[in-house]
Amino acid sequence: MINMKLSLLSMVLFIVIAPFLGGLLHGIDRKITARMQGRKGPSVLQAFYDVIKLFEKQMLYVDKMQNLLLLSYLFFIIFTGALFFAGVDMLLCFFALSTAEMFFILAATVTHSPFTYIGSQRELMQMMAYEPMILLTAVGFYQATGSFKAIDIIQESSSPIILMPGFFIGFVFILAIKFRKSPFDISTSHHAHQELVKGVTTEMTGTRYAWVEIAEWYEEVFLLAIVALFIINSHMWSWFLAAAVIVLVYFLEILIDNTCARVKWDLMLKSTWIVSLVAGGLNLLILEIIN
Repeated sequence: MINMKLSLLSMVLFIVIAPFLGGLLHGIDRKITARMQGRKGPSVLQAFYDVIKLFEKQMLYVDKMQNLLLLSYLFFIIFTGALFFAGVDMLLCFFALSTAEMFFILAATVTHSPFTYIGSQRELMQMMAYEPMILLTAVGFYQATGSFKAIDIIQESSSPIILMPGFFIGFVFILAIKFRKSPFDISTSHHAHQELVKGVTTEMTGTRYAWVEIAEWYEEVFLLAIVALFIINSHMWSWFLAAAVIVLVYFLEILIDNTCARVKWDLMLKSTWIVSLVAGGLNLLILEIIN
């Protein structure tokens, strides 16, 4: 009964707090990026101001079906994080995340715009690139701890990363794709000055684009929670270490974003699969031998 109450509380806290944390992370990202480029940059709260402005814009329909698909995308992103923080099977969380991504791709294709069509094809390429590593990560947690559930993993006496360094490297590598950062932001970019059109999000405006932004905030918090899961164990000090690792990983992604040029889809696919095979595959083989 106590575990059920804690799971319910964790779900509610994620649903309520995650968008604020995600929006704040986006603001910090823009501020650090500006500093790296020799600019002052906007306020760390600018992401919230932008979303509020999007909700105030007139709703223009290209295809009404896009509304349903984008709302489904937002729902499944929130559902994914809620499942994870409730301590549900991690594989189910990742399958829900993939379902959300498919709704996002379908929302881009219903407008029949050539720009969103190209963007959606690239989004599919990105899915092909990062999905193997995400599934390997779930399998790695099971091999290292004997459970797919986060609530069981954090009760281990030692941090999973001790047995999963390869999985950690591979997961951090594919985060550049999920965070839409260079060199792997091929379907769309958060940096407006890099593109004439926004790729997969070209036909998403006003309230609908606000839904996409909020979904990305939820997703970032969920993915960073996975990073923390590599570090957290039954000792209280591990939570502080996990927070420090999250900060370092997020800063590393921003640094890579500002120092690497965008690559073509084939190089993205090759590099991510090689890293997944070498880092994740070898680590999995070692765990099989140990166990």
